[in-house]
Amino acid sequence: MALKTFRPVTPSMRHTVLVDHSELFKGRPVKALTVGKRKQGGRNNTGRVTMRWRGGGHKKRYRLIDFKRLKHGQTAEVTRLEFDPNRSAFIALIKYEDGTLSYILAPQRLKVGDKVVSGKQVDVKPGNAMPMSSIPVGTIIHNVEMKPGKGGQLARAAGTFVQLVGRDAGYALLRLASGEVRMVRAECMATIGAVSNPDQQNIFIGKAGRSRWLGRLGNVRGEAMNPVDHPLGGRTRGNRHPVSPWGQGAKGDKTRHNKATDRYILRRKRDK
Repeated sequence: MALKTFRPVTPSMRHTVLVDHSELFKGRPVKALTVGKRKQGGRNNTGRVTMRWRGGGHKKRYRLIDFKRLKHGQTAEVTRLEFDPNRSAFIALIKYEDGTLSYILAPQRLKVGDKVVSGKQVDVKPGNAMPMSSIPVGTIIHNVEMKPGKGGQLARAAGTFVQLVGRDAGYALLRLASGEVRMVRAECMATIGAVSNPDQQNIFIGKAGRSRWLGRLGNVRGEAMNPVDHPLGGRTRGNRHPVSPWGQGAKGDKTRHNKATDRYILRRKRDK
């Protein structure tokens, strides 16, 4: 996919840059593979706002993506590539030999008519899924499981990937995009290739209205608030580091506290 610009008919269109979707399927998704999605507006099950600046947005249905790829040994053909409003990556509709339809994350260079398969011993090509114990060292992968059978959790956003850099004592060593190197059980599944739509990082929204279509509300700076509303509010911020309204570090402070899985991280992203 490529990027597209617009004639400057309006001030917002002068700088707008979007991803070209001309090669994607134009119709509706397979209804049996979608479910209704209710807007939460950033609120949890008690009605309190736990994620600020969320609300509104266009109505959408959630596409059921197969993150597990458990139909081993069954070849599937890519029927079409689709846009998914719930994620930055494109998705591919695949049809198995028995007629079953499924959605998967579309990797780069996957085209309509290609064949994909999952299993322990399959070809190393984009879209095929296999345990990391069977993947050659140095391969670029995505949709990586962190626990066997749980489904892919790592490298699912547009353009992202993980590199398999080694294996040791039943574990696979993965280098993440952040530079972190961590261990994951080698029997966990992963898909070959990088995720589609790498140009997502180059888009320019162009106007506030398009952010509202995406369900993003305006973000008011703490410095623009009153002292009663934010620690940085008032005439001056008092040479204070950026913090949230509750005094927690907002830029760069360490937020990870999980001693149970610290031993799986061999090199942190700060050490790259």
